[in-house]
Amino acid sequence: MNLTITGHHLEVTPALREYVHTKLGKVTRHFDQVVDINVRLSVEKLREKERRQKAAVTVHMKGRDLSIEQASEDLYAAIDQLADKLDRQVVRHKDRVQDHHHAATKRADATPG
Repeated sequence: MNLTITGHHLEVTPALREYVHTKLGKVTRHFDQVVDINVRLSVEKLREKERRQKAAVTVHMKGRDLSIEQASEDLYAAIDQLADKLDRQVVRHKDRVQDHHHAATKRADATPG
């Protein structure tokens, strides 16, 4: 799994990089066919003094790509919310991909006596 973390109007510190890595590491625990994960952390100005922290992720996996975006006043809270949302989406995808049909068991027919 390739994990790419980029920052927009923000420097990605080693502590922030490690936090994202540990939070998004749960994804591979649920579904091991993840090819690539791109994370973009950004700070946007909404008003003059108000700032908004945003975290977005794109997950490339076998059969589907997932894109999730989350915003909060705290970047760590946005990453937490993003990881939870991504976790639910990956579990849903895994559930859809799995074959839930069971093979019918053959019954021994009683022979008339």
